[in-house]
Amino acid sequence: MDLCRIDVIRRLMAEQNITLKKGYGQNFLINPTIPEEIAEAAADKRDMMMLEIGPGVGCLTQELALRYEKVVAVEIDRGLIPILAKTMAEYENVKVINADILKTDLAALVEKEGEGREVSVCANLPYYITTPVLMYLIESGVPFRSLTVMVQKEVAERLTARAGSADYGAITAVLGYYGEAKMLFTVTADNFLPPPKVDSAVVRIDLYPAPKYTPKSKELFFGLIKAAFEMRRKTLVNAISARYPYPKEKIAEALTSLGFPADVRGERLATEDFAALSDALSL
Repeated sequence: MDLCRIDVIRRLMAEQNITLKKGYGQNFLINPTIPEEIAEAAADKRDMMMLEIGPGVGCLTQELALRYEKVVAVEIDRGLIPILAKTMAEYENVKVINADILKTDLAALVEKEGEGREVSVCANLPYYITTPVLMYLIESGVPFRSLTVMVQKEVAERLTARAGSADYGAITAVLGYYGEAKMLFTVTADNFLPPPKVDSAVVRIDLYPAPKYTPKSKELFFGLIKAAFEMRRKTLVNAISARYPYPKEKIAEALTSLGFPADVRGERLATEDFAALSDALSL
């Protein structure tokens, strides 16, 4: 069954008397090469479990099932579950769960379904939940090998931005603590039904198996990032001093000791620089 054909998608939904739900940000892929490319790029090993978020009617799910030992697809829309039961019937290695990923005990799910396999994530994320879902996955404590997500192109550019660029922000710096993000390819709006108003892009985040940066105080490290980008137009000295009781002179000295001018803004600091700065201020 070609789950990227418009007539097939419409027939499947008509059979269940359901319509697309704008609140879930549903846009179904209608170009079969896209799910193939995403599935192929989602992991380097085949003997693993793939956790898919938002399978829709299953066009990406079936491609994952052809490549990986186990696929667990979590779908929030109850109306799509009967469709997935039909479209995934021939794939014995697929399990569909009707749940909100943000309310799912990921550690328990992976322990139960993974059966000792390494686990990666594959997802097509609506803009409004991209950051919450990514942070929920990363902070779950589950040792995911990678997260491959299709998001709005603007968001993808932010996730993969370099320090000092216009797209670089708090999420970029925080993400850099957990892993390395790389944009794989873009997906134009005409590849979806209905077509969204913006283009999308696929990003793969390879998570570090062990922390690459080890600040003495993670709380201070993340706090400095938050302060830097909450007041992005201010110098980092002023942004930090507005949030923490450090004398401006001490903050300036810490920055210059790291090779930055005292009037630098936070967007110039990479993740490793924020880690070094938090240690310098902890002295």
